[in-house]
Order: sequence, then structure tokens, then C-alpha cells
Amino acid sequence: MNLQKIKAMTSINIKSVLTSGLIAGILINISAISMVPAVGDQMTEVLASRGLPPMTNYSYLYFSGVSLIFGIFLMFLFALLKPVFGSAWKAAVVSTLLLWLIAYVLSNVSLWVYGFMPARLVLIGTVWGLGELSVAVFAGSKFYRERGYMRP
Repeated sequence: MNLQKIKAMTSINIKSVLTSGLIAGILINISAISMVPAVGDQMTEVLASRGLPPMTNYSYLYFSGVSLIFGIFLMFLFALLKPVFGSAWKAAVVSTLLLWLIAYVLSNVSLWVYGFMPARLVLIGTVWGLGELSVAVFAGSKFYRERGYMRP
């Protein structure tokens, strides 16, 4: 890795990461809300079968906050990887796959292996997550500006 790439990696535009990350996080939130009709009452049924109450407004607020954090972290990864790959497209794909594997695949499969979630819900949530992260990173990347970027 040459010195220019290392220097570019250390000069991430934090303000732009936060702005584009919030946009990405809002898109993740919208996607999560739109997934509810796809799974219907299955989540409530699973929770009830485990002796747990249905999700509350506080749990929805928590997951909404997590989605915003995911959006910001996704765009931070994107900003970190863009100088390494030299391509916004490659950086978007790799950052999406990294976050998806760590945050979605590992946690969802763990819920299935433990016997808490049925395979169908795990599959839907995991595949849906890849889609929502992909949309979020490509939309967020349109708003991310590196330091010293001058608009034409």
C-alpha cells in the first residue's frame, strides 16, 4: 500500500460520514418497516411461543436507533475502504458484505442454531438485510464527500 492511500484513509470526512450515514440509516429503517407485511404476525407468534410479550414501542425505537447506527457504520466502512479500492463501487460492495456478515448473518444464524427463530424467518431477515444494506450504501455513497471535495 502506498503512502497516498494511507494518507487518504486517515483523512475521512467525519461530517460527511455522519450525514450520508444518517441517510443510509433512514433507508434501513424504511426497509425494516416495509418488511413487516412480508413476515406478518410470525414474529409475534414466535415471541408468544417463547413466553415473551410482543414487541413494544420501546423495542421499535431501539431497533430504529440500531438501524441509524448501522447506516453510520456502513458509511464509515465505505469511507475507509474507498481509498484502498480506488473505486466507490468496490468499496460499497465490500463494506456492505462486511457489515452484513457480522451484523446480520452471524446474529440471525445464531438465533436459528439456538432454536429461537425458525429457519424461514432467519432466511427472510438475512436476505432482506443484504438488500437493505445494498440500497443504503449506494444511496449514502451519493452523499459522501471526501475532504477537499469541491462541487462543480
